[in-house]
Amino acid sequence: MLQHFLRLFLALALMAVFMSFAEEGLGGSWKVWLLLGSLLMAIITVLIEIFLPKKGLKALAGLFFGLLVGLAVSYGIALVIDLAWPAFFPKLMLEKGRDAPEVVMVKFLFGIVICYYCVSFVLQTKDDIRFIIPYVEFSKQIKGERPILLDTSVIIDGRINEICDTGIIDQPMYVPRFVLNELQVVADSADRLKRGRGRRGLDILNTLQKKENVDVEIIDDNLTKEEAAEPVDLKLITLAKKLNGRVATNDYNLNKLGTVRGIDIININDLANALKPVALPGESLTVKIIKPGEEPGQGVGYMEDGTMVVVDRGRDFIDQVVDVSVTSMLQTSAGRMIFGRIAGDEPSAPPPLRNDSRGRRPGGRGRSDKRPPSND
Repeated sequence: MLQHFLRLFLALALMAVFMSFAEEGLGGSWKVWLLLGSLLMAIITVLIEIFLPKKGLKALAGLFFGLLVGLAVSYGIALVIDLAWPAFFPKLMLEKGRDAPEVVMVKFLFGIVICYYCVSFVLQTKDDIRFIIPYVEFSKQIKGERPILLDTSVIIDGRINEICDTGIIDQPMYVPRFVLNELQVVADSADRLKRGRGRRGLDILNTLQKKENVDVEIIDDNLTKEEAAEPVDLKLITLAKKLNGRVATNDYNLNKLGTVRGIDIININDLANALKPVALPGESLTVKIIKPGEEPGQGVGYMEDGTMVVVDRGRDFIDQVVDVSVTSMLQTSAGRMIFGRIAGDEPSAPPPLRNDSRGRRPGGRGRSDKRPPSND
């Protein structure tokens, strides 16, 4: 929005300068041509600015700094014009002197255009500006300022909403335009399930934008034609590399692709697994057995965070809340699994080996079975 107001101000300022000098020094017959010229100049200036690479970052400090630099550069160019124009237009110098309306108008036009470009450049690339002193470079700190790009899967998942409520995210979160378009396509799908997922994603995105503690912005991708023709995952990786950002996703393939391309990936599933409590062997848990397990005698229950608990000899306690003693834990790609047994129940042990009445051990021959070799 700020960029649009800036462009409108440019057009009005150019029109005002042109029309004021049409009244004072160039005559009323030039009004129409000067008005058209001012509009044409504003359109050309804005088009050049639009096609320049930009990052879409806006701030009041950038506006002030851009104006300051623009005024300084404009003053320098005005001095150059004062020194140079008499040599190129000596006749005009003799007729109207150094304060000729044509020269003053050129100075104003240069000043407006230069200030516009300086402000636009600072607003769009303020995070990339570096103040360089010979042999010393003071660059911005990356920690805490790298943006997070949201994938379609993580928006539909919805857990990013609860993560933002914790206040742990202080970076700006960007939703590229092509991700929003993909979300809209899913919401308009003929399949009822996909349509519900897409609408859920749009609702979650709307909720994120209303939060005061996070900054969620829809950004244009500004990719080349070759990059825009790539699949959504590749475009997201390319945009993250250009913005020096990270990608939040639940997509396993996008996770691997980002790792190969050197992009930091925030996988919400990995984050959720990392936040689950660790159960050490010997600890006691309270679990409700809800169904039998795959092995004979096993019962299966779940903790509040969804972690599966496999209980040895727990089949007889289905629909009961029992105390379970943890024996081991297994980390899988689907999450954690905890193995345990009923508290106070000793683990089953194999029966001891003993000799039978004939002196033989199970599975072998005893001493009484030894026979002398046959003479045959």
